[in-house]
Amino acid sequence: MSKPNKTVRTLAFLSLSLVLGACGQNAVTTPSASTGSGQQGVKMPSSLRNASQTPGKWFVELAGDPTGISAQSISGQQAGFRAQAVAQGIQYTEVQSYSTLFNGFSVVASGAEINRISRLPGVIGVYPVRRVDAPKVTVSPNTLAAPEMYYAKGMTGADIAQNELGLTGKGVKVGVIDTGIDVDHPAFKGRIVAGYDFVGDDYGKDGKYVPVPDDNPDDCNGHGTHVAGIVGGNVAANNFKGVAPEVSFGAYRIFGCEGSSYDDVILEAMERSVKDGMQVVNMSLGSAFDDWAETPLAKAGNRMVKKGVVLVASAGNSGANGQYSMGGPTMGDSVISVASVDNIKIDLSSFTLSDSAKTKIGFYTATGSPLPGKGTTLPIAKGPKGSPTVTDDGCDAYEPNSLTGKAVLIRRGTCSFYIKASNAQKAGASAVILYNNAAGYINPTVAPPNPTDPAITIPVVSVSDVDGVKIDSLIAGGVSMTFDGGKVAVNNPTANASSSFSSFGMSAELELKPDIGAPGGNIYSTYPLSTGDGSGYAVLSGTSMASPHVAGAVALILQAYPKTQAKDMRGLMMNTASLRWYLNGSTLLEGLPDYVQRQGAGMVDIVAAYGNTVSATPSKLSLGESDTFATRNKVIVLKNTGPRREAYRAYNYPALTLAGTTLAPVPNQKYATMTVNGQSADADAGVEVVVPPFSELELNVVVTPPAAAPDKAQYGGYVFLQSATSPNLVVPYSGFKGDYQSLQSLGDLIISGKAYNAPLLADDADDALYPEGAALPDMPDYTFKDVEVTYSDGSKDTVMDAPYLVVNYAHQIRTLTFDLLDENGAVVQTLLQNDYLARNCTNDLSKASTSCDAYSLLNWDGKLKGGKDAPAGIYSLRVSALKPLGDASNPAHTEVYTSQKFKVVR
Repeated sequence: MSKPNKTVRTLAFLSLSLVLGACGQNAVTTPSASTGSGQQGVKMPSSLRNASQTPGKWFVELAGDPTGISAQSISGQQAGFRAQAVAQGIQYTEVQSYSTLFNGFSVVASGAEINRISRLPGVIGVYPVRRVDAPKVTVSPNTLAAPEMYYAKGMTGADIAQNELGLTGKGVKVGVIDTGIDVDHPAFKGRIVAGYDFVGDDYGKDGKYVPVPDDNPDDCNGHGTHVAGIVGGNVAANNFKGVAPEVSFGAYRIFGCEGSSYDDVILEAMERSVKDGMQVVNMSLGSAFDDWAETPLAKAGNRMVKKGVVLVASAGNSGANGQYSMGGPTMGDSVISVASVDNIKIDLSSFTLSDSAKTKIGFYTATGSPLPGKGTTLPIAKGPKGSPTVTDDGCDAYEPNSLTGKAVLIRRGTCSFYIKASNAQKAGASAVILYNNAAGYINPTVAPPNPTDPAITIPVVSVSDVDGVKIDSLIAGGVSMTFDGGKVAVNNPTANASSSFSSFGMSAELELKPDIGAPGGNIYSTYPLSTGDGSGYAVLSGTSMASPHVAGAVALILQAYPKTQAKDMRGLMMNTASLRWYLNGSTLLEGLPDYVQRQGAGMVDIVAAYGNTVSATPSKLSLGESDTFATRNKVIVLKNTGPRREAYRAYNYPALTLAGTTLAPVPNQKYATMTVNGQSADADAGVEVVVPPFSELELNVVVTPPAAAPDKAQYGGYVFLQSATSPNLVVPYSGFKGDYQSLQSLGDLIISGKAYNAPLLADDADDALYPEGAALPDMPDYTFKDVEVTYSDGSKDTVMDAPYLVVNYAHQIRTLTFDLLDENGAVVQTLLQNDYLARNCTNDLSKASTSCDAYSLLNWDGKLKGGKDAPAGIYSLRVSALKPLGDASNPAHTEVYTSQKFKVVR
């Protein structure tokens, strides 16, 4: 990799225009609110009604690291907790206890009861057990006669490792914590040596989570089989080989055939994989926005590494939801966190155009629509607004029967894929061709118009932006398409770029994450024989597909160097990674590295890691916030374990700066400067560095944050050590420009298109929400009794008349304190103190879903310590949010909200 030309890099930026997300987390003015029962309140959205009364599942953590204390001590602590809970009359249900990687329990309890549990002696933390959606599995019928992973393996050097270095992963045990593995698939025959099904087929079906465990981790979902195939599937008859085709597998099934799972089930699987002797574990899953190294799964991940297991985890697929969007086990300090890079080729089904060249167009078939019939020929048309520049093509109804018997071309944008397909179907169309409004193909994991009412009954396929424009240009002269049942291998327009869905770091404590990248966009691998199209193979996308590439790479390195310590594996991989360039629209800007906060050290390079004799420690530099320092000094130790003198040129290689807001990041090109050993590393000449054989050398690195970068931006880049004879080395660095504690933690909420000051005091019995600071002509009152409510739509429900708060966490929160105040503002009781909270996915209720929440709830059931009823009187609720890395003694680092006063009526 050569040093980039700075002038070219700067001029290239003039065309950058990428904006992610739709809105920021900025303060807003509360508009006039609708009125409920005489109160100046907001009408309660139906999604919030009664939500506060739903018991939740929680982790309860006790003091003591289970890797450092005896099993007897853990057992005694847990027995003591149970006894105290009984003595105080606390109502909860214990679901599972843990003692290998976590000291504590998962329990089901109401918000009020978990508040009491959090105050018991010996309890050091309570954390919500997050629901983890099974990663979306969208199968396109893109099977080949001789399936293989050639393209992706060539990107990482796995092909050379197998064919020239003789590495296959033989003798290495790799655990896959996922949806299971198809035990009948020939790719894994005789190689699944351990495993367990923690849940059963029906777990999560119809929203019911009743585990029925057994010893058979067979996969009826597909995701786990695909992941395992990437790690090390092997079918000689079909020439299919994963990265490490001779590893042994442990299969740990934590999802049913459909639906979701929970963090506590995942923690069970993590503990069992350690007990089963796995050397590497892959976890292609996680809880987005739970962006802390101190959460239960992240802690457990660190302890796995401490016990000698290399844990590799996906970075997440929440890139569209902005910065600080990672979460789950991937956040562990010692865990290898893997971002996604798009594959260089895509093998697609095809249709043929009737133009003179008989052009073959590759496509994905949308989930929820029927497969195209082979041999079907249709004329292609478009709507009256259709063009390559229109933003809302197909969003309005077409003239009745205007598309009868035709395939209609529709550009992506504005409305959902389902609306576009449904409008075309109502106008008589026989097929729909969706084309992208950005570079490349519509990601098949997010593109499909899922069937609703009415269902889509015509074929819906998606093509690239380039192919869509080409078809559009032919329509005026008359053109038709034929679904010929063929296949086509196409160059991926986004090849070698970071996948747009890959989640952004840093961590909530400004630690650099993710760590490394691997192919994850459009990956061909194994699939259960009983599902999909029955071929046993499928194309999927996600950081779920990137993580097993690295897990397989780790297995190859462990085969070659079996004494490599688990704690050292991440650095070995990161040191020799190769950088990914920024994709501006459809142009890959070579020489301009993509955000460090999205790609980490860059693409894993197995051959370079295998042949490298010089390590750089630490393997990454987390520089914190610039408000507290003018420059940041770091020491990197280069250790040469080889017999040859190694010479490098050290450069500061800046990456794109991540500016904008949390929910709407934008690119910026203001860079940090650097010296190495007192010399400028920004100059084209760099700094000469020589490491003698079998010796160590210190590099004194001084980084000065970019003064011209926007406030609250994340900057970053690389200490880049270029060698003429050996693998280049990279050490990524990342920092925050400005005062980190100036980021807003308690955000506002958009309800029915209007922004309201939040938190909001909720009143189910009055069917109302009261925005922060809103003056109320009448003081709300609460009886803590069940009351029947008749809503404006005529529906009825029975709710508890109790106060609770609806809170939007605009950024992660280090410590949240929830207090009950008396009429004079004095603290009656601390109801809850909770550490390491995740941020919410969005601040707009209309964008919320089961995998993207907009709010969290804080409840009070009218009880005081000991379970006594609070006496009648006037109270209020207060929330104090200590910000990440905040100083509790500095008032500026804590946001405080106090609700309107309310009456307790007895």
